[in-house]
Amino acid sequence: MATRRTTFDKLQRERARMAKASAKRDRRLEKAQEEQPVSDQPGPHDGARAADLLAMIEEVHRQREAGQISAEELEERKAELLAALPID
Repeated sequence: MATRRTTFDKLQRERARMAKASAKRDRRLEKAQEEQPVSDQPGPHDGARAADLLAMIEEVHRQREAGQISAEELEERKAELLAALPID
């Protein structure tokens, strides 16, 4: 028995699906590029190595355990430091 060939409609659906996925990927990339802060002025943690940033996070946790800072301040500082981590 002969095998059935792919229909034109099926090919069109597959092409439409691939085009939709490509457009969605492009929108996500554009959105990610827009969200990246563009600044000519260096931030407080620019150039800091990942190990240094992790040490700073540990220090913030120690300050919280010692009662020197509040839980809200801990979360704010930790979020700021984690955002500065270089992600490859």
